[in-house]
Amino acid sequence: MKIRFGLVIALMMLLSACAQTGESSDSALTNLFVVTPQEPDARYQLEIAKLNEIVARDLELPQESRAELLYRRGSLYDALGLVTLARIDFNHALEYNPRLADAYNYLGIHYTQMEEFSYAYEMFDGVLELEPEHPYAVLNRGVNAYYDERIDLAIDDFKRFFEAQPDDPYRVIWLFLAEVENDPTAARLNLAKRRVEHGNTEWGWSLVDLMLGAIDEQTFLNGFAVRDLKPDETLAERMCETYFYLGKLKQLDGDFSAASVYFRLAMSTNVFMFLEYRYANLELQRSKQALEANSQSN
Repeated sequence: MKIRFGLVIALMMLLSACAQTGESSDSALTNLFVVTPQEPDARYQLEIAKLNEIVARDLELPQESRAELLYRRGSLYDALGLVTLARIDFNHALEYNPRLADAYNYLGIHYTQMEEFSYAYEMFDGVLELEPEHPYAVLNRGVNAYYDERIDLAIDDFKRFFEAQPDDPYRVIWLFLAEVENDPTAARLNLAKRRVEHGNTEWGWSLVDLMLGAIDEQTFLNGFAVRDLKPDETLAERMCETYFYLGKLKQLDGDFSAASVYFRLAMSTNVFMFLEYRYANLELQRSKQALEANSQSN
């Protein structure tokens, strides 16, 4: 399909901005905006206490009801960063009700974090067998394939996820992160095209502009990182995303030292439920490995 002339001009402007990099990463890191870690939600802790009482007291609960209670408690543990307790509850919930798709989805995410990729595929495939239109299983399976370095599979899942809602900037970014592994030039062209065709005023699109080089690192931190903060959005949540994607950008630039700093900062926010928090440690380990490999080759 031919691209309209106006779209071509916009693409050229976005791509030309990639060459206009701003201040060095050292300068940006010197002026970092560091947030206070997000505190554990007291409401979650109170609900866990109530669920503990119900599970311990009502021994005659029907199996499906017990499964739902265990699943709910597991999701609360997960939100508080207590992943081992969460995993125990998800597995017990599935013993009582093997058709809990969301429990499989959580377990798949945990297996990806542990780099147990084969088990994670089993979990996500199980989700999609039970619930073919599950809103996040395709994304999570794509993330698993991405970290498993099965890039073609990741692109397939990310593309499917993107096509379901092309105006979501995070779907655009993850598809780009996979595509850039195969063909950096084509990936950036695709990213610019999607930015022009689907971009809107949502804050996440400024992350896309950052990836394109239309905004440099320091300008982004100074003027865009905390722009348009929503009433139900915390500063820690916003900066968890910011740090993570800045880390990915520095990886693409080959600056694994700066990337490691950003991933540590993403982890320091304690926004346990965010995808960006979940995989920051995995990204940190891979950045460290890249640094070690570079030092050995020099």
